[in-house]
Amino acid sequence: MPTTEPEGVSPTLTLAFELLSRASVTPDDEGCQELMIERLAALDFHIERLPFGDVKNFWAVRGHHGPVVAFAGHTDVVPTGPYTNWQYPPFEPCIDDEGMLCGRGAADMKGSLASMLTAVERFVANHPDHDGRIAFLITSDEEGPAVDGTRAVVEHLRERNERLDYCIVGEPSSTTYLGDAIKNGRRGSLGATLHIKGVQGHVAYPHLARNPIHQAMPALDALVNEHWDAGNDFFPATSFQISNLRAGTGATNVIPGDVEVVFNFRFSTEVTSDELKARTEAILDRHGLEYQVDWTLNGEPFLTAEGALVDAAIKGVEAVTGKRPALSTSGGTSDGRFIATLGAQVVELGPLNDTIHKVNERVRASDLDDLSRIYEATLQALLCSGEVNL
Repeated sequence: MPTTEPEGVSPTLTLAFELLSRASVTPDDEGCQELMIERLAALDFHIERLPFGDVKNFWAVRGHHGPVVAFAGHTDVVPTGPYTNWQYPPFEPCIDDEGMLCGRGAADMKGSLASMLTAVERFVANHPDHDGRIAFLITSDEEGPAVDGTRAVVEHLRERNERLDYCIVGEPSSTTYLGDAIKNGRRGSLGATLHIKGVQGHVAYPHLARNPIHQAMPALDALVNEHWDAGNDFFPATSFQISNLRAGTGATNVIPGDVEVVFNFRFSTEVTSDELKARTEAILDRHGLEYQVDWTLNGEPFLTAEGALVDAAIKGVEAVTGKRPALSTSGGTSDGRFIATLGAQVVELGPLNDTIHKVNERVRASDLDDLSRIYEATLQALLCSGEVNL
């Protein structure tokens, strides 16, 4: 029978149960942050609550001198969909007969938050006078617009010249087993909505109209087949994808007056967002289109190719799993794109991502205990002169 009570399980899983039982669908926090703040305050962290708009955030720091090692994450989760589609109620966490912790946010990313906090509790207990500073940057706006969350906190920290040297983001980075991959960068994301104007008319009199769909096709084909770059050792080649086309009145005998095209670039460090905009508009101009394009830069690419943080994270994974992780920049984007703008080294390190955003989200319960030990070992490597002793 599934275990629905946290009694008798580890401190990490007990905290995970408490977080998972709160229906913190973005941007709601439902008390998750206060639960974390209470635990951090007991460790002598200085707590700074930073609400922006309807979003709750906090920045917590322990220590006064030396490099800053931050743990970053989010308490918000994506909507569940109909509860009837779930094997177990999404906000009534349980450990099933196969040892899986089930519930919305188990993998993305309340499990990581629990692992981070208990790792820091053990580290502080063993190193009460540790070198450097330990910080937490937590938001409830990662799964939503991501405007009043980490992005806003980062700008707040930038304005007062706050230092941030290393950051571990708890996003689910693993694919086959815990710690098999560390995300040491992410591609940039540049979106656009393109409006191409034509002249509406009757399909029987095309000489009196101008079909914007027909006009758009050669230009879109050129964009699809453009060689934007070849990528590099860390990033695949830049990708251009059309996600939506909208045109017409719904009638079969009306040539539309305009067409809307929504597309997105996922781009490497070989090209900038400004270069992508300029090259796209040059292609549109060459095809003589009457158009308007509205751009949305969701994030620049970032990369932590080498350095103390990557080395420490690799040591942490090896100390717990006995296996060396691969470095990867695949997948979507994360709040690491905002944190990297402070000049920090950033990695993403968390549990398996095979059930994130799905019905019946789950993560192996024992993985969260091991993840907590990986975080603790990474802290030791960064703040204890490279020592790892679990």
